[in-house]
Amino acid sequence: MGESLYAVTTMPTARQPGCPFDPPAELTDARRHGPISRYTFPGGRPGWLITGYDLVRSVLAEPRFSSRKELMRHPTIDYGDIEIPPAPPGEFLLMDEPQHSRYRKPLISKFTVRRMRLLTERVERITADHLDAMEEAGPPADLVTAFAKPIPAIMICELLGVPYQDRGSFQEQVDSFMNGETSDEDLIAAYTATQDYLAGLVAAKRANPTDDVLSDLTDSDLTDEELKGIALILLAAGLDTTANMLALGTFALLRNPEQLAALRADPALADGAVEELLRYLSVAKTFMRTALEDVELGGQTIKAGSPVILSYHTANRDPERFADPHVLDLRRRDGGHLAFGHGIHQCLGQQLARVEMRVAFPALVDRFPTLRLAVPPEGVALRPETADIYGVKSLPVTWDA
Repeated sequence: MGESLYAVTTMPTARQPGCPFDPPAELTDARRHGPISRYTFPGGRPGWLITGYDLVRSVLAEPRFSSRKELMRHPTIDYGDIEIPPAPPGEFLLMDEPQHSRYRKPLISKFTVRRMRLLTERVERITADHLDAMEEAGPPADLVTAFAKPIPAIMICELLGVPYQDRGSFQEQVDSFMNGETSDEDLIAAYTATQDYLAGLVAAKRANPTDDVLSDLTDSDLTDEELKGIALILLAAGLDTTANMLALGTFALLRNPEQLAALRADPALADGAVEELLRYLSVAKTFMRTALEDVELGGQTIKAGSPVILSYHTANRDPERFADPHVLDLRRRDGGHLAFGHGIHQCLGQQLARVEMRVAFPALVDRFPTLRLAVPPEGVALRPETADIYGVKSLPVTWDA
């Protein structure tokens, strides 16, 4: 490596035409040159880009790399000398130990595999209701608004205890600050409105607890401000990611008809199909870490204070870890993807996401055997690469009524 170490100067913001599921070519090229590259952050700050599976996984498990918000550097925006504040109370995704565990531990029992599987019947009912509505309305349909968004939105609203009459406006607010396209002014307004709503929701749960996660947490020593932050993290993690997996995953299946046919013929493939789609699509594309001290990594010394970009989508396409990584294969056996992360920050809601997808994908393809795109593949509007979560803006589909 040494002086010949590969260098990336700007974060790629576009995928190759005709390859909406593959990482940007520049990132794939970087991984081909080695699992670690130099990266120049906006403003000229030197840092690192990790694209290989083993190194990404090792950084995620290494406490010498920090998740603290105030230490982060944005890969595409130069904030100059602006001092980044620490994460607000409760937003544990952007914290290290011991603060991280203070907020995460009370939640672990709420999101166990067993408890999430108990929700399967509810997910099946919600899924069937939306498929019924699609069938009754007839083709064509936008799968995003008719199917992919409502299922995780209803589930997360029920888990948080959002009243039924508030869910429509609440989901619109959330979408406005997550879609990656809202203007700065509107984004701030939507984020503030969501924060205000969650503050009111926490106060309501404390006064009159109901059967939901947020009410359960009011029995702990967590403050209202901390509960609001936790609710925001659960909302962000439980809604946008799964919604985009359902929509983009359906798009990927429609573009791989032999895989779609295999899932339709054998619903028992659902578990493997979900894991393979998670690996193949990696909608949560990148995460950041900052070295707290000098760390030897991949033959390089990562100096204390250096920002590091972790490329999940190239790690999950690393040929040293996965055979034929650019092929979608629902019968794949080499598991262990990083779509949910790894280490202490591994996604808390991953079992809920799995339940939703394991129910939704087979139900969709079974209900509509002739499901197909209603527009040419290149006409499907994709989310910008600048969005935190990758996906499609809309997915026009049709079928034989």
